[in-house]
Amino acid sequence: MAGSEPVTSPDQHKPGHRKAGRIGAVVTALAMLAMLCGNHEGRVEDLWLVGVAALLLLIVIGDTVLRRNGLRS
Repeated sequence: MAGSEPVTSPDQHKPGHRKAGRIGAVVTALAMLAMLCGNHEGRVEDLWLVGVAALLLLIVIGDTVLRRNGLRS
């Protein structure tokens, strides 16, 4: 029954797997950089691939630094 289940807010739930998220982001960034070696002629695709891969890596590095300094739980 729904009445016997405790009411919790989203911030009370156990956080997800941080390490798996970091590994997934790094693997995705590496896969995107591997797509640079392709048979396309334009450079716009290269800029997007490098930009999004750099953004992913920047987010992972920023999260690691913030957690190490205790600014993020």
